[in-house]
Amino acid sequence: EGIVRSTVQAYFSSDPTIAPGLLRLHFHDCFVQGCDGSVLILGLSAERTSLSNTGLRGFEVIDDAKEQLESICPGVVSCADILALAARDAVVLTGGPSWRVPLGRRDGRVSSALDASKSLPSPLESIAVQSQKFADKGLDDHDLVTLLGAHTIGQTDCRFFQYRIYNFTATGNSDPSINQAFVSQLQTLCPKNSNGLNKVALDKDTPSNFDVNFFKNIRDGYGVLESDQRLLGDDTTRSIVLNYAGNIRGLFGVRFSLDFPKAMVKMSNIDVKTGYDGEIRYICSKFN
Repeated sequence: EGIVRSTVQAYFSSDPTIAPGLLRLHFHDCFVQGCDGSVLILGLSAERTSLSNTGLRGFEVIDDAKEQLESICPGVVSCADILALAARDAVVLTGGPSWRVPLGRRDGRVSSALDASKSLPSPLESIAVQSQKFADKGLDDHDLVTLLGAHTIGQTDCRFFQYRIYNFTATGNSDPSINQAFVSQLQTLCPKNSNGLNKVALDKDTPSNFDVNFFKNIRDGYGVLESDQRLLGDDTTRSIVLNYAGNIRGLFGVRFSLDFPKAMVKMSNIDVKTGYDGEIRYICSKFN
């Protein structure tokens, strides 16, 4: 764990945006074939070529940690375990809670872009569809809202929400669920005829801190992705969002800090491979 931690720390020191990258990488791994490092495989039809995995990053951090571990204890630590540890360390480095990561996962032998396209939740989907995708993995609505709280760090491309600020309605108006003052801020960051590749923080106030401001933003109409903002409009998720957004500063931060590690451990146990299932890869980007 020390080797993974020091590796993540080194990359984070030179580029703090690697933290949300590692967290997203782990999430995208677990939702396809389970938490088995299948997202790390390089190949023409491998998971990382899927449109759903556009912009995934942090691969070099995992490869670096793996190389160091192989030199000390070859064939022992799986790439899936390294990724689970790195995601935890990324949260801690941005001021979030820590937790004990259960270890012993083995690496998968299948990596399919088609699987990724089918299994991963999309920001364009309704809460009902996302909820079903989470349920398929043994996660409930509370887990869904809690894990989406990871958007307290990280950013997205304008192209993934530009339609909300220019032509959401048939008449060409913006999405009415966005705070109107925020619409003009977003339009400044994402000019109408730009290529849509500008980056915008998912948490407008403290994008580098792991905190509950993301939920307060949603409560106040400052959600950037439509799927994030929809959490407030859906009956099943609204109360959870408002609970986290809270009013008493000390109390609500504590609740999220307790719930997030639990949801992460639950997610990191999705369809794990143990015993003779899978393998321990020597190089994370290719099967043995």
